[in-house]
Amino acid sequence: MSKKENMANPDKLGAKNLFLWSANGGSAAVQVVLLGNLSMYLTNALGMNVALVGTLLMASKAFDGITDLIAGYVVDKTNTKLGRGRPYDLCIIGLWLTTWMLFAVPEGFTTTVKCVYVFICYTLCQSIFKTFMTAGATPYMVRAFNNEQKYVKLNSWGGMISTVCVMVFNVVFPTFYAKVLYDPAGWRSLVGFIAIPLCIIGILRFFFIPEKYEVDAKNEHTTLKDVINLLKDNRQIYPIAILQFVVGIAGSLSVTGYYFQYIVGNIEISGVMSIFTIFAMLTLIVYPALLKKITTKQLIQYALLLSVVSGLLSFAANDNLILLAVAGVILGVVQLPASYMFGLLIIDCADFNEWEGRARMEGTLASITGFANKIGTAFSTFFAGLLLGAAGFVSGADTQSDSAILMIRVCYALVPMAFYLLAAFALKYFKIDKMKPQINADLAERRKKISENGGEN
Repeated sequence: MSKKENMANPDKLGAKNLFLWSANGGSAAVQVVLLGNLSMYLTNALGMNVALVGTLLMASKAFDGITDLIAGYVVDKTNTKLGRGRPYDLCIIGLWLTTWMLFAVPEGFTTTVKCVYVFICYTLCQSIFKTFMTAGATPYMVRAFNNEQKYVKLNSWGGMISTVCVMVFNVVFPTFYAKVLYDPAGWRSLVGFIAIPLCIIGILRFFFIPEKYEVDAKNEHTTLKDVINLLKDNRQIYPIAILQFVVGIAGSLSVTGYYFQYIVGNIEISGVMSIFTIFAMLTLIVYPALLKKITTKQLIQYALLLSVVSGLLSFAANDNLILLAVAGVILGVVQLPASYMFGLLIIDCADFNEWEGRARMEGTLASITGFANKIGTAFSTFFAGLLLGAAGFVSGADTQSDSAILMIRVCYALVPMAFYLLAAFALKYFKIDKMKPQINADLAERRKKISENGGEN
């Protein structure tokens, strides 16, 4: 986009910027879905106990309480020639490397050594590389574009691109992993084949989208005391953290493979069913227009309430593919706003910080919510393993007991519904949306005065 075009229409994003920016999100989204199959790999291919796997993955989150806040603090202190958040996009290389390593556990290891190996790799993957990349994403976006309408487009239309990537992956992947379900070497090769190109795609924006705007010079003076004060004074971040924690649980129960294997009777059909999510994805197109009429908080809440329909329909469907397809479309509508638009709530919290005279601290704010989401994701694996184990689920078995089948159905349909409703309730306590017009007006006036005074506050 030329400077002349940009001045004529400052809200215009451009297809090039949209696709380059979204390449990272698409790559990361596929990594999340792929990692959701880790439990199936560890139980079916390596024969590890399902409850043990759930406990092991949850235990690795003990490091997140430290690494997430450290990552946010480090990002908020970063001032390089490349920018503040941009350098941390390089973490996608480590993210994909450790993801492949998780699906390449040496078969000759004892169960104890396998547990140690998985624990270390999962911790590096989620607690180090993903943590720093997530912490840097919002500061990077704010300094690369510096326009609220562009943020909306990047999160909505960019979310649509990420959803397409996930949809294609969900269609294709089950066909391949069904052939290597019990073959460790097959999993290792398959994941390696996926990881290399997606790592290259995910790093594109680092090379082509620079940080161009200095949003808040105060961040370079951020101290640990500022982080503590943020946690104490800006309570608006907690409803977002709860949202991400609960959505992390609901969206990562890791029972879809089991559902289609034991209830539908055809694990490969799960990929075909993903095609129907394109109908839900189309709703992302209208988000920019919709968010001119309602707030981001309301959009997310209204969508989450639809989980009642998708949950009850999924539970009633059993092995009826038509009902499952309809429920899947509705579930997509439920998940999309919370997955792709919550970043706007983080920016609102950063504006609130600036409005109250604090540093914006986007990195720290993103890390708090990222930490909550990963804890939720890890807890979901533990929770699902606990429920399935209590119901008599047997890892690698060709058939399961009636109680195990019922529990798979409950975990697939009703448990996510309950958690999504809890997430909608948590957002009731996010109040910035009501204050936002005043915050925006005050910040615009303040920045205008600073600009007129030559940058002096």
